[in-house]
Amino acid sequence: MSEPLIIRRRLPVGSMGKKANGWWGMLALIATEAALFAYLLFSYFFFDVQYGRGWLPEKLPAFRLSGPNTVILLLSSVAVWWAEREARKGNRARQCLGLAVGLLLGIAFVVIQGFEWADKTFTPFSSSYGSLFFTITGFHMAHVIAGLIVLASLLLWSALGYFDDRRNAPVTIGAIYWHFVDAVWLAVFFSLYVTPHLR
Repeated sequence: MSEPLIIRRRLPVGSMGKKANGWWGMLALIATEAALFAYLLFSYFFFDVQYGRGWLPEKLPAFRLSGPNTVILLLSSVAVWWAEREARKGNRARQCLGLAVGLLLGIAFVVIQGFEWADKTFTPFSSSYGSLFFTITGFHMAHVIAGLIVLASLLLWSALGYFDDRRNAPVTIGAIYWHFVDAVWLAVFFSLYVTPHLR
C-alpha cells in the first residue's frame, strides 16, 4: 500500500544514464545563451579596439567587490557540484546541504553585485561604455537569478525526497546551468574588470 504513495511522490524523470530530454534541452539553451554573451562581449571589444583608452571611464572597474564576488560564485559552483555528486550516491541530506550552500552563495553574489553597481560613477545612459557594462552585467545577473530559482526548486524537491540514486537527472541538469552561469561570469570578469588594467 505504501509503494504507490512513494511512486506518486517522485517526479517523472529518468536518470542521467539515458541522457534525459531535459539534458539535451539544457545544452541547446546554453548554446543560444552563450552566443548572446559572445555577441555582447564582441561588442565590448569592438568598441575597445576602435576607441582605446578614450572610451573607458576615468575610474576603472575595481576588484574590491568584484574579486571576492568571483570567489563566492566559484565556491557556489563547487557546492552545487558536490550536491550533484551526493545525489548520484542517494545521500539526500548532503545533496540538500550542497544545494542550500550553493543557493545562499548565489544570493550573496546578487547582493554584492547590487553594491558594485551602486558604486559606479557611470550609468547605463552616460556613455557607450556604461551602456555595455550594465547590459552585459545585467544580462548575467538575470541568468544568475534564473539559476537561483532552479537551485531553490531543486532544493525543495530534494527535501521532499523526489530524487534518489537512480532518479536524479534534474539535479545534474540544474547543475549544468549553474556551472554555465559561473563560466560566463569568468569571461565577463576578465573582459570588464581585468583587461582595462592590462593597458
